[in-house]
Amino acid sequence: MFSLFGSRLGLSISCSRFKVSSAIMVKYLQQDEAVNIDLELFNEYKFSVDQLMELAGLSCATAIAKCYRPDQAKGSVLVCCGPGNNGGDGLVCARHLKLFGFSPSVYYPKRTDKPLYENLLHQCLAMDIPVIENAPTADLLNSSYNLIVDALFGFSFKPPVRPLFVPILEALRNTESPICSIDIPSGWDVEKGCPESGGIQPEMLISLTAPKQCALFFKGKHHFLGGRFVPPSLAQKYQLNLPDYPGTDCCVKLTK
Repeated sequence: MFSLFGSRLGLSISCSRFKVSSAIMVKYLQQDEAVNIDLELFNEYKFSVDQLMELAGLSCATAIAKCYRPDQAKGSVLVCCGPGNNGGDGLVCARHLKLFGFSPSVYYPKRTDKPLYENLLHQCLAMDIPVIENAPTADLLNSSYNLIVDALFGFSFKPPVRPLFVPILEALRNTESPICSIDIPSGWDVEKGCPESGGIQPEMLISLTAPKQCALFFKGKHHFLGGRFVPPSLAQKYQLNLPDYPGTDCCVKLTK
């Protein structure tokens, strides 16, 4: 969901960890860097989990609305949520998509028994966002949803995939509906990208805080950076080299 660790790279930084966006070299993060910047946001800057989750989820919904209009997608969006922070981002995203005129549904196979996640789910239900219970097949995704939001696993993911999530990942691998992945395409190695056995290929990727190294292997149409919450001193300390966000936007499109 969020990112970075104080690297001791000095002048020996490899060019493979950077990518041009809006004329700025944006840093692409390793997994340990992503984990440690989260800790600094929590411990040093006193952000709460729910505060960052709300900002991240709003960024994702805003980026999606820039690429897929409700009338184009017929409003039908399935948000697939995992048990961790990435899933929480998805629940927030679903709520904002509803406010933006989409008609989202949520697939949430492993619910987290913590007040934060219970409240996020309650907010979705209170806004009449359906929650489906059974893992959808690829055929169901093709026939019922015009966009899939992948919020299953974030940058803390380590293989193998747990059996509960195998059916939904299989469906995502085979669906013809476009997929939008939040921060990490689920099932990908955070640094090495798509697994050799084959993985999902999202049409859209929304990186949060800063792109992770697996985003270098993303080949879809739309890559956005979301989460306009990083303190400038933190970005400078870790040389994130974030692009300028346009106007008051909470997301910015990254160039290939």
